[in-house]
Amino acid sequence: MKADPAAQLKLLDVQELDSHVDQLRHQRAKLPELAEIAELTAKRTDVDNLARDARISVDDLTTEQKKVDLDVEAVKTRRKRDRDRMDQGLITNPKDLERMQHELESLERRISSLEDDELEVMEKIEEAQKELSQYEAMVAETDERLTALAVARDEKVAAIDEQLQDLAARRGPAGEGLPDDLVALYQRLREQKGGVGAAALRARTCTGCQLTLDSVELSRIKALPEDEVVRCEECNRILVRTSESGL
Repeated sequence: MKADPAAQLKLLDVQELDSHVDQLRHQRAKLPELAEIAELTAKRTDVDNLARDARISVDDLTTEQKKVDLDVEAVKTRRKRDRDRMDQGLITNPKDLERMQHELESLERRISSLEDDELEVMEKIEEAQKELSQYEAMVAETDERLTALAVARDEKVAAIDEQLQDLAARRGPAGEGLPDDLVALYQRLREQKGGVGAAALRARTCTGCQLTLDSVELSRIKALPEDEVVRCEECNRILVRTSESGL
């Protein structure tokens, strides 16, 4: 392939711009905020699930407490009714009075048992509520951090995008006038070689693969016409001769 030496040098300018664009895109995709946001988002989901389970536990225990409270009130109401009947002398039969007394004793035991259950449920609710509050605080703290990270991420992305827009504006003029076949080869090599399709030959070294050319290869390149498009024998990239090539 033939290409004017000036066009080959211009290709290096294009490569520099394209490499800068690649670096910025990589930088934007690998912002530390993105990794932390992903990690915190996953952690928040786990904590939020724990908070949901704790909330369900609190609700279930609250329902259980209400039931026990109703049972206590029902038994106390029955105890008051029986006591009132006895106090008012409505029961005169000795056997009925004895039976009523036994029933009152049974009601007292039932109330005592229910009140123990009531206290136990209240303690469980207190513990579950404490656990729920801890999880909710963790979610709130995580949300606050996520908000700060999103702001930092957006600021950095905006700054990078501004640089990318500037490079895009410069990329068009930089590539104007380059031969189509040279550009096609360059683009194909960029895709194959990690974004670097053209490299300068500097101090007898290919700046693409960083390998020093031997004297035989250097002599061969030196003997080639100036408009010959040289390829690095090691990495196969376009190798552009410059005043610093050391030929």
